[in-house]
Amino acid sequence: MASLSIGESSQAPARAISARRQIAAWLAAVAVLLLAMILLGGLTRLTQSGLSITEWKPLTGAVPPLSAEAWTQEFAKYQQIPEFRSIHADFTLDDFKSIYWWEWAHRLLGRLIGFVFLLPLLYFVATGRVERRLVPRLVLLFLLGGLQGALGWFMVKSGLSVRTDVSQYRLAAHLITAFAIYGAVLWTLFDLIRPQRETTAKSGALRGASFAFVGLLALQIVLGALVAGLDAGWSYNTWPLMDGGLFPENPGVLAPWYEHLLDNRGVVQFLHRMAAYLVFGAALWQWLSAKKKLGDAAPAARSAGLVLGLVAVQIVLGIATLLAAVPVPLGAAHQLTAALLFGAAVYHAHGVSAATSPER
Repeated sequence: MASLSIGESSQAPARAISARRQIAAWLAAVAVLLLAMILLGGLTRLTQSGLSITEWKPLTGAVPPLSAEAWTQEFAKYQQIPEFRSIHADFTLDDFKSIYWWEWAHRLLGRLIGFVFLLPLLYFVATGRVERRLVPRLVLLFLLGGLQGALGWFMVKSGLSVRTDVSQYRLAAHLITAFAIYGAVLWTLFDLIRPQRETTAKSGALRGASFAFVGLLALQIVLGALVAGLDAGWSYNTWPLMDGGLFPENPGVLAPWYEHLLDNRGVVQFLHRMAAYLVFGAALWQWLSAKKKLGDAAPAARSAGLVLGLVAVQIVLGIATLLAAVPVPLGAAHQLTAALLFGAAVYHAHGVSAATSPER
């Protein structure tokens, strides 16, 4: 079979085109599952369910308790951790089941994604449907998925002995790794389905800006994870000021301040708010620049407009979530829109990169 090349022209052999479409469909399915995983992870956090399973069993853990005795044993393990003793001491077995299923579903979906990625990958490689240059990238993505599972357990473990919650830093690492995998899968998918265009000198300046914008979004996602990890959304539930001030009054940062800056709810929420305004300004500039340099009808101008629109929606959702003190539906919508926005930003960056990169 002829070797398959990413970005190959439409005149490629029919079998190569068919193989490319199969791989693209597979990666699209993986991307949808990753999007669902990010949403389910947010729901697990919002429902305070992340510590309900106190052990990490990558294989046997896929089977939930199947008897009354098994449920009692699982509940007994949860009763030994600080979260139960300090926060949920009044939980009944039924209450425990309500949080257990969220965490179990989150872990089960992670296992499913692993199989959905690995099995087709082995098939495509064994049958020569994927070119050799692409194999290391796909293998790396699979390994990152495994690392993400281990990182998830590393995060959960931080809340099982002393703390009543997971470390906000480990939560941020877990979330940004999920977004990195999601973005890398999307980029590989776009390599396969978007045609290679000719170099456009006018759009050259947009390329660096588009990557910088993705980096800015990644920073904002980390700040959002810190807000979630500190439960900072339940404080300073006013906008545009924080209980009457631009900056929280007497935030109580411990000394030395630089060691505790990101341990403070007020400070972290302030940084998340300011970063949102910065993201909006950057998205607006990106859209206006694309229109000016390429014209309203240019694909890059349209994708920049999509990014700007999603930023606006995300800010409105963020404000609504804050004012309502983080109800689960709004919090979940806020996380889902963050993932959609990140995907749109990657799509825009890929389009500008394809338009400005020399033909491969």
